[in-house]
Amino acid sequence: MNTGPNFPPATIEELKKVIALTGLPDEHLQWILDHTELWEYEDGAVLFRTGDPVDVMWILLAGRVSFYLDVNGKLVYYFNFENDTQTGGVGGLLPYSRMKTAPGFSYAVGKVRGLALHKKYFQELEHLNPDFIQRLVGYMTERARHFATQQLQQEKVNALGQLAAGIAHELNNPASAINRISAELIKRIKQNYELTEKLLQHSISPLQIKGIHNAVQKKESEKKARMSALERIEKEDSLSDWLEKNNFNTSKGISETFTEVGFSTADLEAIRIHAGNDAFVHILNWLDNLLGSQRIIKDLDDASCRISNLVGAIKSHVHMDRTNEMQATNVHKDLENTLTLLGYKLREKNITVKKKYCDNLPDVPAYVGELNQVWTNLIDNSIFAVPKNGEISIATECDSKNLTVRIIDNGHGIPKEIMSRIFDPFFTTKKVGQGTGIGLDLVNRIVKRHNGEIKVNSVPGRTEFAICIPLIPVKQEH
Repeated sequence: MNTGPNFPPATIEELKKVIALTGLPDEHLQWILDHTELWEYEDGAVLFRTGDPVDVMWILLAGRVSFYLDVNGKLVYYFNFENDTQTGGVGGLLPYSRMKTAPGFSYAVGKVRGLALHKKYFQELEHLNPDFIQRLVGYMTERARHFATQQLQQEKVNALGQLAAGIAHELNNPASAINRISAELIKRIKQNYELTEKLLQHSISPLQIKGIHNAVQKKESEKKARMSALERIEKEDSLSDWLEKNNFNTSKGISETFTEVGFSTADLEAIRIHAGNDAFVHILNWLDNLLGSQRIIKDLDDASCRISNLVGAIKSHVHMDRTNEMQATNVHKDLENTLTLLGYKLREKNITVKKKYCDNLPDVPAYVGELNQVWTNLIDNSIFAVPKNGEISIATECDSKNLTVRIIDNGHGIPKEIMSRIFDPFFTTKKVGQGTGIGLDLVNRIVKRHNGEIKVNSVPGRTEFAICIPLIPVKQEH
């Protein structure tokens, strides 16, 4: 701390300008002058660093101090201390504070001048003026509230960034697939001109084309038993061997295409007999190109549907295009949308999700955007808690009055020593950026806003959150 006799001494008139000291008698202000050290810092100087002991309350006479919280080694701006109604011009260690070390860096903004009162004088100051101590406690409470709010906002931004990155990853996969498919389709369309020309050179009649078309339609309409990988390989090998034995020079992968449609060597033999050997190989290559094009068009449809479903899930989850009034919602659909948006996290840990939904669930009156935050937080917590290849179960139960949603995981469980604190404001066991940002405190408040109840039971290997929501809307007081 930059202290010394060369600085102009502080005066009672200077102290009277400090908001936190307003109304104190001159003798109490003189006591402060007698028990403090004067200090000054130039603009940009560091007052405190992360981990520095904090054992003084400082009183700002001039300038201001910016505080940056140390978040896993990264400094994040949080607060300004200056002579205003929010901080009162006091900072550092305040009476009854449990802070021992600085949680970040404090920088001088402009030339800063102040006084430092060591904590050893706090008890004497309380005897001198207990009302002033209560005033300082009020400033400390306001500071803690502001810090907590800032921390919540920081967590929300981090969580939003994580969710956005995950959604971008989810969208990138089908978008990349669409790009690959479009390139493949362009290539196959060009090939189709050449293959059709070769068919015409062998005088293939419209009747033969119709016969082949009917054969394909029949195969596609037949209900096929799901083949194992070994069965598929055996059928493909059988077709390849037959083509090679009969000296048919066909395109690469043709046996895979015809096996997928359901063609056997007997089916190909029937086409060969009807068309003749010379035309048959060109029919095979033409049909392979056609069937392959149909298959990748189906892949294209799947990819575009995946994008549409993701966009729909995002829109529904964040409650876009709706008012903030209580509205009826399908909770099962909301849970599915949440699982869709967190799908990338589930796949990263290869988590199995088991679902057991009640039948005939009526729509639930809810603040939909807020209730979706509850599902996101609880499912995300379960994903965080379970090991790789873990399991999460989601079950719903409903009667004429209530809906109960149970989210169960086989993770490590919640330690008994912190169970009573999990719904405390801003309590978390996660590092910054790992959670959804809203915390179980806000989850609890959202559930209560719906006149519902949340309960938790946890032992190692099984943690269950049960959320009970009434099916009859409750009028909210404003």
